[in-house]
Amino acid sequence: MRKSLSFLQKNVAAGEKLACLTSYDASQAYWAAQAGVDVLLVGDSLGMVVQGHSTTLPVSLDEMVYHTQMVQRGNMQSDTPAYCIADLPFMSDTSVDQAMASAARLMKEGGANMVKLEGGKRAILIVDALSQMGVPVCSHLGLLPQSVEKHGYKVQGKDSHSAEQLLRDALALQKAGADMLVLECVPATLAQEITMQLSIPVIGIGSGMNTSGQVLVLHDILGTTIGKTPKFSKNFLHGQTSIQGAMRSYVDEVKQQSFPNKSHQVAD
Repeated sequence: MRKSLSFLQKNVAAGEKLACLTSYDASQAYWAAQAGVDVLLVGDSLGMVVQGHSTTLPVSLDEMVYHTQMVQRGNMQSDTPAYCIADLPFMSDTSVDQAMASAARLMKEGGANMVKLEGGKRAILIVDALSQMGVPVCSHLGLLPQSVEKHGYKVQGKDSHSAEQLLRDALALQKAGADMLVLECVPATLAQEITMQLSIPVIGIGSGMNTSGQVLVLHDILGTTIGKTPKFSKNFLHGQTSIQGAMRSYVDEVKQQSFPNKSHQVAD
């Protein structure tokens, strides 16, 4: 039986950490689910690790639908299918109507279980509208890859003003109906505070260990990323004899709370 949103919520309430991993095709999804990954994220990061772009911006909605279809075909063949989240790519959610149409394609054509969109204040009306239509939503705060041309790749929420704004945004998105939140590259202390204040699962990436779970890019945990691997990641293929073993090692370390540690977190 596929892992559901209520299943994830119950596990988080019981104190279990969620292990999340990006996936872009059927075989990746199948083996990740077999390894015990709770959530598969069909990320627009595919623009960088699959297509070879320098940012996520060139990824189209058609491409996201295509990759989500592949992921779900492999995922649903596994013994324990994971929950599947798909990103709304750059400029596919500039209005409520457009976001609704984009989310419909990701779910109806792609088979996604949830959609993810970046942004705080600007996304609140969209989150509310999607939620009212029964669409599960994952919000994304902190470092926003779709905004790197304006804000760059850097830690967010380091000063008191921006930290307070991130907390306000997180609470507002939850009130609007967000079912999950990804926090990317924020100080560990702030990530912990936001996680404690919210009642929905908070998934961290480069945000310390005191969130509800972790997400990493598949290519980063396998050491196959072109260029520099983020400091907050780890090559889980070291010491393993297979990709499947690396995936299991990642899941185990997240569940046992040995990953991430201080060497993998961004500076406070």
